[in-house]
Amino acid sequence: MNKLILPSLNEPISLNESQINAFRKNGHTLTKGILNAGEVAAFREAINEAAYKYNTETRKLEERDTYGKAFLQIMNLWESDQAVKKFTLAKRFAKIAADLLGVENVRLYHDQALYKESGGGFTPWHQDQYYWPLSTTNTITMWMPLVDIGENMGMLTFASGSHKAGSVKDIGISDESEVELNEHINRKGYSVTRADTMNAGDATWHYGWTLHTAPGNESNVTREVMTIIYFADGATVTAPINEHQENDRNRWLQGLQPGTKAASDLNPLLL
Repeated sequence: MNKLILPSLNEPISLNESQINAFRKNGHTLTKGILNAGEVAAFREAINEAAYKYNTETRKLEERDTYGKAFLQIMNLWESDQAVKKFTLAKRFAKIAADLLGVENVRLYHDQALYKESGGGFTPWHQDQYYWPLSTTNTITMWMPLVDIGENMGMLTFASGSHKAGSVKDIGISDESEVELNEHINRKGYSVTRADTMNAGDATWHYGWTLHTAPGNESNVTREVMTIIYFADGATVTAPINEHQENDRNRWLQGLQPGTKAASDLNPLLL
């Protein structure tokens, strides 16, 4: 494939106020048709090529722990692949992220391919922002399938309204988080919802503190998903409160010190 002729993804898509308001109330939303069929086909090929090239997981499914069975996780592909860079830095996506958050501009935190293999396990309940040493709650993840998916392929599932409480517990994605956060959701009475189906090129969006999970992939094909994490421009680096945040500070924020603006070379402005 000639990566120089990939389609541009800079044309804006407008969201209506009701969808923006629903996102801020529920902590998540689904946007349909963010990419058209031709755009999906072009970028799926590019992302697949990069994801499998840089994937380091070689163990069989049965040899992995719960986290390892949940998905193949290949991070910051945009650093290494020019085609993926065009996808990750796309203004079309960044503008939706900024509009949902209600901010003028967003910065990139990182991208990651999340490929749930056929027979892959469930993704435990967790909060993404547990991992991020950032001063703002204006953080958002775009989760886009590159193939059509149904519930039985590992559809992202949300606890609506859970973002408003912020951090529930200092706990990473694990068997422990599945049990403890599920109990928390039941105590709080959050509505647990997910789409029945998503087409390739649709996308869900959720706040960094929104509790979410995904069932296992019972189909015979891989659930190919590409994600991009954004945060509002102006955020600062916070003192890490766990080893994961320290790792993130050194990797995605390139060692910036707590109290400084979160704006390393890996966090470009996108609008």
